[in-house]
Amino acid sequence: MSAHADTHAHEDDHGHHHKETFVTKYIFSQDHKMIAKQYLVTGTIMGVIGVLMSMMFRMQIAWPEEPNVLFEALLGKWAPDGVMDADIYLALVTIHGTIMVFFVLTAGLSGTFSNLLIPLQIGARDMASGFLNMVSYWLFFLSSVIMVISLFVEAGPAAAGWTIYPPLSALPMAQGGSGMGMTLWLVSMAIFIASSLLGSLNYIVTVINLRTKGMSMTRLPLTIWAFFITAVIGVISFPVLLSAALLLIMDRSFGTSFFLSDIFIQGEVLHYQGGSPVLFEHLFWFLGHPEVYIVILPAMGLVSEIMASNSRKPIFGYRAMIASILAIAFLSTIVWGHHMFVSGMNPFLGSVFTFTTLLIAIPSAVKAFNWITTLWKGNLQMNPAMLFSIGFVSTFITGGLTGIILGDSALDINVHDTYFVVAHFHLVMGISALYGMFAGIYHWYPKMFGKMLNKNLGYIHFWITAVCAYGVFFPMHFIGMAGLPRRYYTNSNFPLFDDLANVNVIITIFALIGGAVQIVYLYNFFSSIFFGKKATQNPWKSTTLEWTAPVEHMHGNWPGEIPHVYRWAYDYSKPGHDVDFVPQNIPLKDGEEELQH
Repeated sequence: MSAHADTHAHEDDHGHHHKETFVTKYIFSQDHKMIAKQYLVTGTIMGVIGVLMSMMFRMQIAWPEEPNVLFEALLGKWAPDGVMDADIYLALVTIHGTIMVFFVLTAGLSGTFSNLLIPLQIGARDMASGFLNMVSYWLFFLSSVIMVISLFVEAGPAAAGWTIYPPLSALPMAQGGSGMGMTLWLVSMAIFIASSLLGSLNYIVTVINLRTKGMSMTRLPLTIWAFFITAVIGVISFPVLLSAALLLIMDRSFGTSFFLSDIFIQGEVLHYQGGSPVLFEHLFWFLGHPEVYIVILPAMGLVSEIMASNSRKPIFGYRAMIASILAIAFLSTIVWGHHMFVSGMNPFLGSVFTFTTLLIAIPSAVKAFNWITTLWKGNLQMNPAMLFSIGFVSTFITGGLTGIILGDSALDINVHDTYFVVAHFHLVMGISALYGMFAGIYHWYPKMFGKMLNKNLGYIHFWITAVCAYGVFFPMHFIGMAGLPRRYYTNSNFPLFDDLANVNVIITIFALIGGAVQIVYLYNFFSSIFFGKKATQNPWKSTTLEWTAPVEHMHGNWPGEIPHVYRWAYDYSKPGHDVDFVPQNIPLKDGEEELQH
C-alpha cells in the first residue's frame, strides 16, 4: 500500500508539475509517455538512415559498375566518379542490418510501446523507476549517435556484416572498416545493451509489482504479456552478446586470442594461437536468435490487441496465446545452432537443433491460427492499423514457411548464405515487425499525441508498402534457390548469374518505390502532431485501461483514483450489454459471468 499512498501524494502534488521547464519536460523527462515518444522519434530517424542505406546498395546490385550521381553525393571518396567501392558496399550492408535490427526494431518497437502501454494498461502511475527509464533512453540515444558517427570515420565504418564474425571484426588490419569503425560499433553496441537491460528490468518490475487492484495476470492484455516476456528474454540473452563484444575488444586491442588462431596475412603468420571463431558464432547467436523473438513478440502483442479491437470480438484462445508466448520464449534459447549448420558442427548436434527449431513452429502456428480465427465472422473495421495487422499475419506466415526449410540442417546447406536466407528473415522478422510497429503507431497515435492520423494517407501507405515488400522479398527466394550468394557487391563476374540480373533490377525498383512511400507516412506522422484532427478519449471503442485516461497527458496518467479492474481485456460484443465493448473498469452485472477463453 505504501506505493499506492505514495502515488496519491504524487497526485495532490499535481500543481507543481506545471512548473516543469522545457528541459525536464521534453529532454530529461521521467514520464513514461514522453520517453515513449523519444524512443519513437529516435527510432524513426535511425530507420530513415537504415532504409536509405538499403536503397543505395540495392541500386548497386541492380546497376553495378554504373556511375550514379547519388553515390557521388552521399558517399564521396567511397564512390569515385559515382561508382560504388566494394568496401563501402559491405559497410552499408553491415550498418543497415545493425540499425534495423537493434536500433529500429528492438529499441524503436519495444522502447516505444513498452513505455507507453505498460503503465497505462496495467493501471500504474508510471514505471517502477522513472529515473532508470530516462537513463535507459539516453544510453540508447548515445549509442545511436556513436553508431552514426562511425559512418564518418576516415577508414570507413564496420564492414564485417551485422553479425561481425571474426577474423574480419577481430583483426584491426583485416580491411578498412576493421579499424576505428569496428571499435565504434562495439562501443555503441555495449552502450545499447546497457540501455536494453535497464529498460527490460524496469518493464519486468513494473508488470510484476504495479498492477492496479483487480488486474490479475490473466486479465492482462496480450500486449503486456508480450512486452513482459520480451523483457525477460532480453535480460537472459543480451549479457551474452555483451560478453562476446568485450572478448572481441580484448582480441582487437589487448592481444588476446579468444576468437583467433593460425592467421596468415600476406604469407606472414600472426602470433594469435588457440582461439576459435566458432566460439564467437555461438556467443553471438545465443543472443541473435532470442533477439529475433525480442523483435517479433512485441509486434505479436500489438497485433493481438488491435485485431480484437477491430474485429469487435474477443481474441480467440487468450490462454493459448499466453502459453505460446511462454513456449516461444523458452524454445528461443535452444535453437541458435540453426544459424551454424555450415560451420562444421557435429551432424548429430545439427539434428538436435533441427528438432528444436521445428518445434518452435508449433507455438508460432498456434498464434497464426488464433489471429485468423479472431478475424473469422468478426465485424471488421478496416482502418490502417487493422490492415497492417492483417499484413503482419500474412508476412509472418509466408516468411515462417521458408524457416522450415532453413531450420532443417540437410536442406539449409543448399541455400545457406544465399538470397533465400535474406528473403526469409526479412519477411518473418523485418517486414512483420515493421508492420506490427506501424499498426501500433496508427492505433495508439491518438493516445500518444492526442490527434488522429489521416486515414486516407494511411491506406496509401499500407497498400503501396505491402505490394512493394512482397515485390522485393518474394523474387529473392528464387534467386537464392538459383544460388546467388548474399553480400556480393556485384555478380557480373559470374556468367552463371547473368540471367538473374533482370530480377535484381525488378527487386530494386520495388525497393525504391517502397522506400519512397514511407515519405507519405512520415508526412502524416509529423504533420498530424500539429494539424491532425483532435482525438476523442476512446476513438476505437476499446476495452483496455489506457482509453479510460484523459486525452491530455498528465503526470500520473489518471486524475484522482486509478481505475480498478473487474474483467478481462477482451469483452467485445458481449451478450447482455447495450454496446459492443465493455471496458475493464466496469463492474460485472448481477449474474454476469467473466469470460476467459
